[in-house]
Amino acid sequence: MVKSAERTVRILETLAASPDRLSLSELQQQTGFPRSSLHALMRTLVELNWVETDSAKAAFGIGPHALLTGTAYLDKDLALPFALETLEDLRDEIGHTVHFARRDGAHVLYLATREGRRAHHVIPRVGRRLPAHVTALGQALLAQLTFDEVMELLPDELAWFTSQTLTDHGKLNKELDQVRTRGWAFEREQGTPGVQCVAVAVDYRIPATDAISCSMPVHLDESEIGKVIDAVTRHTRKLAATLRREGIR
Repeated sequence: MVKSAERTVRILETLAASPDRLSLSELQQQTGFPRSSLHALMRTLVELNWVETDSAKAAFGIGPHALLTGTAYLDKDLALPFALETLEDLRDEIGHTVHFARRDGAHVLYLATREGRRAHHVIPRVGRRLPAHVTALGQALLAQLTFDEVMELLPDELAWFTSQTLTDHGKLNKELDQVRTRGWAFEREQGTPGVQCVAVAVDYRIPATDAISCSMPVHLDESEIGKVIDAVTRHTRKLAATLRREGIR
């Protein structure tokens, strides 16, 4: 029973992470599960609407009941309504796309996004999960941990997204030291070409689990970036104070 539960979760995570539907063979290759048990689990998941399949039943994708579960998580998060209000105010002030995310192990999970008026790039959407070292959000939250905790948390090989991605542990830890000193994280084209981001941890928990970031085009000048850093810092600190006052942990 435990093994079946673990396999079910792995199947759903694999389908959710794939940009395209997967055949049974592709799913078997990615999960390593025996074809016989995989076939039985997929049949059950399709019947329960956790997985969708095409008319030929040759390819599989995540189903609508997975969305219901994800929405329930957001609906029950006490911090999220306050975070959404903060994102609205921040976006109105600076005009750029802003995000609220939570660290999930060695990754960050996007819980809310408000797109800017001039958003020209592909922006991480709600429910997207990215390696923490790639994003300013993740770096702001990794900086909440000690050196040993970071090393234990991250994989030996760091995923590569662009030529600017920090894939060397030594360079990443030096960057995290700078984040701890200045109080905000900054990355330029480490995750997405043409985009730079600044992020600040929302310190209503110790260590902080959530952060707010702003995505900007790389051509912005230093004075504009400085204004964004100031705004993100102000609004994030205000949010943290509100959450602490409300007793949300």
